[in-house]
Amino acid sequence: MTGFARTDGTLSDGTLSWAWELRTVNGKGLDIRMRLPSGFESLEPKVRQAATDHLVRGNLNIGLSVNYSQGADNYHVNEEFLDQLIRIAAKKASSLPENVGNASLDGLLAIRGVIEAADSDPKTAEERDFRDETLIEGLSKAFYSLVRARSEEGQHLQSVLTHQLDEMESLTLAAKSVAASQPDALKVRLKASVDTLLSGSSALSPERLAQEVAVLATKADVREELDRLSTHIAQGRDLIGKGEPCGRRLEFLAQEFNREANTLCSKSTDVGLTKIGLDLKAVIDQFREQIQNVE
Repeated sequence: MTGFARTDGTLSDGTLSWAWELRTVNGKGLDIRMRLPSGFESLEPKVRQAATDHLVRGNLNIGLSVNYSQGADNYHVNEEFLDQLIRIAAKKASSLPENVGNASLDGLLAIRGVIEAADSDPKTAEERDFRDETLIEGLSKAFYSLVRARSEEGQHLQSVLTHQLDEMESLTLAAKSVAASQPDALKVRLKASVDTLLSGSSALSPERLAQEVAVLATKADVREELDRLSTHIAQGRDLIGKGEPCGRRLEFLAQEFNREANTLCSKSTDVGLTKIGLDLKAVIDQFREQIQNVE
């Protein structure tokens, strides 16, 4: 299910302003991707926990941006790390092919960890805890906004899915009406075919005709498939009506819908019933597309 949320704020001491951005798109499971500034990697376990506490499905992107107060030395160079990289570059330079350029200072400075935020590592454990608690509180507010946005979309989606279940139910009832007349229609068609084939010969006995019709009617009997469709529709209404995460169970139910509709079409000996089966498959396909958005 798609959604977007953003929260921002400033630490009470004024040294740091921050902003969280959350984006979700459809996904079969919960896939979490996060982008945290250097020095804030320790937040990752808490960020993941917050995500799993609020969401079940979706591709989730989490971004944190920070800005330090004006007038301070906001960044410093990790000179020990930079010196180590320079030594490695100098050692490897002689073994590189001629067409490969040497390492440059700006390239080395661009390596993650060479330039660090000066205030990214608080001086005391208390300062770190205060910073992290403030950021996680802001993240929680962002998740509440995201869940609310997804819930509003879910209400609209519930209406769409309910309408599609109504269409399936209507088509199933129509199929039951047509299926009820199949044995009589089979008898008429079989008798006409036999009379044509045996024209000028002795006609097929009523007993033999009844036997043949019974065999064909058994093969073409779709009442079991239609009964299962009705049961699945009731299950779908129940799942959607509970207001709980049910996307995976609806996916399984959609597979069962499709299986019964395929069998209905393959067994059908009536043009009208086949048309109903094809219409039913079209609605089921629409239903399957929509439930990809359900958590």
